[in-house]
Amino acid sequence: MVEPRNLVFFLSDNHTRDVAGCYGHPLVRTPNLDRLAEEGVRFDNASCASPLCCPARASLATGLYPHQTGYWDNAIVYDGKIESWMHRLRAQGHRVVSIGKLHFRSTDDDNGFSEEIVPMHILEGRGGVSMLLRSSGDEPVAEGQWGLYTERSGIGDTRYQDYDRDITKRAIAWLHENQHRDGPPWVLLVAYASPHPPFQVPERLFRLYPPNEIDLPPDFRPGDRPEHPAVQHLRQVMGTKEITDAEVLRRVAAGYFGLITHVDEQIGEVLGALADTRLRDDTRVLYTSDHGELFGAHGLFGKSNMYEGALGVPLIMSGPEVPRGRVVRQIASHVDLFATVVEAVSGQTLDNGARSGVSLWPAMHGDERQRLGFAEYHATGTQSASFALREGAMKLIYHVGMPSQLFDLEKDPAEIHDLMGQSASRSIGLALEAKLREICDPEEVDARAKRDQAAKIAFWGGKDAVAQSGSLVFTPPPGAAAEIKSDGRHTGEPRSGSSGGRVT
Repeated sequence: MVEPRNLVFFLSDNHTRDVAGCYGHPLVRTPNLDRLAEEGVRFDNASCASPLCCPARASLATGLYPHQTGYWDNAIVYDGKIESWMHRLRAQGHRVVSIGKLHFRSTDDDNGFSEEIVPMHILEGRGGVSMLLRSSGDEPVAEGQWGLYTERSGIGDTRYQDYDRDITKRAIAWLHENQHRDGPPWVLLVAYASPHPPFQVPERLFRLYPPNEIDLPPDFRPGDRPEHPAVQHLRQVMGTKEITDAEVLRRVAAGYFGLITHVDEQIGEVLGALADTRLRDDTRVLYTSDHGELFGAHGLFGKSNMYEGALGVPLIMSGPEVPRGRVVRQIASHVDLFATVVEAVSGQTLDNGARSGVSLWPAMHGDERQRLGFAEYHATGTQSASFALREGAMKLIYHVGMPSQLFDLEKDPAEIHDLMGQSASRSIGLALEAKLREICDPEEVDARAKRDQAAKIAFWGGKDAVAQSGSLVFTPPPGAAAEIKSDGRHTGEPRSGSSGGRVT
């Protein structure tokens, strides 16, 4: 049984697993995350449940996959109707406070927190409604995404970084204000908007990563990469042109790396306050991100696919009763955090029942088990659902209505060589597909997601009304203007950013 303790839960946005010093990256400077890993446990095979902000965050909160909840995309999002670990802990008498980006529907919903401070939710409670059109076959090209990466990566500053700094300031103030509070252990979720694009950073951070020191992905050029029809469709819908300019790609990477260092610095400031208030000895620290980022691999920017760059996330925990310097290779998922967090704060080991995850405490203490890795995707850029099923080093990507893909992650971590067409490997792929079908019926889930998305289109006034709303380039932080594009142009005046409810 784990002794109940406070928990500071750091959550970032868009941080792929391998881009941190403690995960072996040769350039990226993350001294605070590295120190957490040295003092605690690093999970080497952790993944999100779905490679897009809102469905990933819904699974992180509920311990359930999208096919179990119906939170499919960035328009049908978590609304508090399914119990979260926040609900569970609050009901047990624990204070559960969030500061920063949540990306649920609204603070007017009961998401389970005792308090939401400067929350960031989907825009106006609607979110990215244009992505709903994928269910009708009329999904528009996401104007603005290509330029978001290729034109706006480099030296600069964004409202996201301003928001991150405000989150840090408020987290530090909260720790000082609550350092003498009596009662059961609390949770403070500190949720940053970075390293989400645009990858603009102050010059001092950008200059940390000289272009000539940045390795290019091995498979970004045409001819070097697998050309699967699902990925070709994703490129088309996201407006992704052929990436041929290596210097542009290095600038994108330098901006991305700089943002990761920026987040690490913010975490370091909060950890400093934790030490100053003398709470550190009674507080555990957890870090993860909602999903990954390809930043050019496979000729893609962003996520929205089943490759490891999009699925893989860092997962680190340190503090009382967490072993020092341990590396866990057991497959882990965001759905495991429901049981893990509840156990960390309440001391209660859960019988998860219908929940998909397991507590990661046994693995942290050496009881690592053979597990399957699973993820699914039903949102923008997909004609049909895609699923990932991993067993050991072998990974199946199952596309409804399209050919499956099979990769050996040990021999081919970049996922360039698709083994599904080789007779010697096909039986492995079919065996993994059978195990996938024990988890869910891919065709039934795909049809159900599309029915739900069609119903939401009707709710928002039909296909024409949704199409005319334009594409949301990225969700603005509270108080900032939304960037909406249609046919490459802004549609009317930018709308103010909204938390979807009151802003604390």
